[in-house]
Amino acid sequence: MIKKEIPVYLFTGFLDAGKTTFIQETLEDPQFNGGERTLVLLCEEGETELAPIRFASSNVKIVTACDEEITSEYLKKLERDIDFERVVIEYNGMWLLDNLYGALPGNWVVYQEMAFADARTFLTYNNNMRNLTVDKMKSPEAIIFKHFDKSMDKMEYHKVVRVINRRCQIIYEYGKDDIEFDNIEDPLPFDIEAEVIDISDKNYAIWYTDMNEEEAKYYGKTITVKGRSLLGGGLDDDEFVIGRHIMTCCVEDIQFGGLVAKYKGAQSLEHGGWVVMTAKIEKEFNHMYGSEGPVFHVISVEKTAAPQEEVATFY
Repeated sequence: MIKKEIPVYLFTGFLDAGKTTFIQETLEDPQFNGGERTLVLLCEEGETELAPIRFASSNVKIVTACDEEITSEYLKKLERDIDFERVVIEYNGMWLLDNLYGALPGNWVVYQEMAFADARTFLTYNNNMRNLTVDKMKSPEAIIFKHFDKSMDKMEYHKVVRVINRRCQIIYEYGKDDIEFDNIEDPLPFDIEAEVIDISDKNYAIWYTDMNEEEAKYYGKTITVKGRSLLGGGLDDDEFVIGRHIMTCCVEDIQFGGLVAKYKGAQSLEHGGWVVMTAKIEKEFNHMYGSEGPVFHVISVEKTAAPQEEVATFY
């Protein structure tokens, strides 16, 4: 039996960033809360408490959970015990989102994710707890900076968000019903319309992120890029993976970002060695992806020296 899909509305951010107030106002709105059976899962206790008496519908069940309880088994039990149609989650800013996403039952689908931050403390959080900032900025559709004022430099906040998430809408809130949408342009640091797109060492992380988010615009393009050549691991004899290690915020989050390249002389390359490659990007099925995706068709590839900074960053 196929379980009914449960929409999830996820609100993240650090303590006292305005999550509870937003949820309260949302549940007071009859256009959102028109009687649907709703579970509100609270993962932290801030200064503001929900006031169910003001909800547009009383068909809301509030449950508080601690970090250890956020498991797939616990969430499935809630679904069995409480007959709800949708879930609103206020997630603790000190907990990693990957843990929540990993625990969500298969029929719980995140319809919307929004992040909230107090503009007065956000830059301090970012400096001191960068890994948690990255965690909360990497997947929301919108980030709302509460308590913003005209003396603050929007570019400082814009840069922090854009390094992590290029698609997220940024909203500055000066007061109730007084908001401003971020309209700062983010030109790529390379010419995507060039006959050959040249990706410098310092721009690898930005290019790889943009490639993953908007890969369609790169299909049919020719690109020159430097990276490590990886062989084996299930690759065909005429294939290698070219990529680099990328650090978003700290050493703990370093991951390898690479793509498959088709090259008849692949076996002549050194596994783990550095190469500079010029190739055309095509969309096609590849067994390493298990689906269609970007595949480099090599025009030329040469062994080269490692870059000065072997780990690519966004700075």
